[in-house]
Amino acid sequence: MVMKGLVHIYTGNGKGKTTAAVGLGFRAWGRGMKVLMVQFLKGMESGELIAAEKLGPTFTVNPGIYLKKFTWSMDDDELKNAADVQKQQFEYALQESRANKWDLIILDEIMAAIYTGMIPVEEVLAFIQSKPDSLELVLTGRNAPPSLIEAADYVSEIQEVKHPMKKGIGARKGIED
Repeated sequence: MVMKGLVHIYTGNGKGKTTAAVGLGFRAWGRGMKVLMVQFLKGMESGELIAAEKLGPTFTVNPGIYLKKFTWSMDDDELKNAADVQKQQFEYALQESRANKWDLIILDEIMAAIYTGMIPVEEVLAFIQSKPDSLELVLTGRNAPPSLIEAADYVSEIQEVKHPMKKGIGARKGIED
């Protein structure tokens, strides 16, 4: 019997959304599942990408392009280029889901691409509704729209209570990146 795939959302303003998704992916990979993580609006190569390269083709990360600026500081051309890449990333995730070669797909920071208007929420809802029955789907990022929360099976809101950045401590290699 094939397990029914469910939809997970990790959202909120706290640290740990990608970490939770990667942890779930690592657990699934450890049980023989094939995992694909597609990243949206990421600013640098991260530890999860480096680790996935060591795990082999059954845990794959597609980072798209790394952005050198935050979207709010981009000019119109930079925004258009970033939006084009996000659309390509989303189309790639759709195609890969239809190929039925993955057990778990993580759309890392998809909420940022939705929030900035680069990917319409309606397209993400259509993806959820048309995904293969056995596909487990994870979406991460701040500002999850109510319609996605309604469509998901699991929703975890990660709240910031305290963060070292407020003391001037930046991202540390291997911990925050």
